[in-house]
Amino acid sequence: MRISPGYENMNASDKLTDRYKKQNPLTQYPRPPFPRQPQDRPGSVNKMEPEPDHGEESYVGFGRLKGRKALVTGGDSGIGRAAAIAFAREGADVAINYLPSEEQNAQEVVKLIEAEGRTAVAIPGDIVEESFCKELVQKAVAGLGGLDILVNNAGRQTAQKSIDELTTEQFDNTFKVNVYAPFWITKAALAHMSAGASIINTASVQSFDPSPNLLDYAQTKACNVAFTKALAQQVAEKGIRVNAVAPGPIWTPLQSSGGQPQDKIEKFGSTTALGRPGQPVELAPIYVLLASQEASYITGEVMGITGGEMPY
Repeated sequence: MRISPGYENMNASDKLTDRYKKQNPLTQYPRPPFPRQPQDRPGSVNKMEPEPDHGEESYVGFGRLKGRKALVTGGDSGIGRAAAIAFAREGADVAINYLPSEEQNAQEVVKLIEAEGRTAVAIPGDIVEESFCKELVQKAVAGLGGLDILVNNAGRQTAQKSIDELTTEQFDNTFKVNVYAPFWITKAALAHMSAGASIINTASVQSFDPSPNLLDYAQTKACNVAFTKALAQQVAEKGIRVNAVAPGPIWTPLQSSGGQPQDKIEKFGSTTALGRPGQPVELAPIYVLLASQEASYITGEVMGITGGEMPY
């Protein structure tokens, strides 16, 4: 990740100044070209070049989520990792879900959460099974002592050139991870949520502007948007808000582990107005906002964070 020289030796006040000083967004983070870097699914942040910035050293909190309890799926890497770190630095206790093969990355997040004096609950398991989704919520509630924030972030994305190459197995798994799991998890979580709680779904720019090689993924992200808008109306009377974030090209292992062809990785993010991919930490503030009381009048919305890739 790109960090200012001597950043690790700065005190909290200096880091705050560095984080929020005026910068040129065109050059604030790495720009393509990037080297080809194929990984087996689900991929690791430690094998990416350059390594993504999830806010490990750059995110500064202000206590906006003090005392809240959050569950984040896909919390070991990418956007989920950035959200988990930010939530902890804003005062929340955080449970993260991830695949067992992602244990190393997950433990890095656990240490970062605990470094803030917050409770961290690590729950490995595959959300393609309804029984595990129910168990996940139960373990999160037990470990945290409640649940106020749910981030349905975990996702599968595998590029295929044509529909002929898209197998039923892949199609089914993509829908299980991206559509069924958020439904199962949310249904279980709502039993533990009260007025003031927040549900945040990670959709995608693909919801509105699908790429031809992401036929199955784009469909699931459109489902996420419809789910968000319909559910927001259902639970508004309970004082629970539901929103979605629709990222554009973000530098995460999802991309290098099959989410994009390697020739696309080389120029990833180059088509945006800013000419680069976003870093996970650049999405963290929107997740914090939607989780916080500052967003008390925001529900049923889809927030596009695309670097200018398309108009909303």
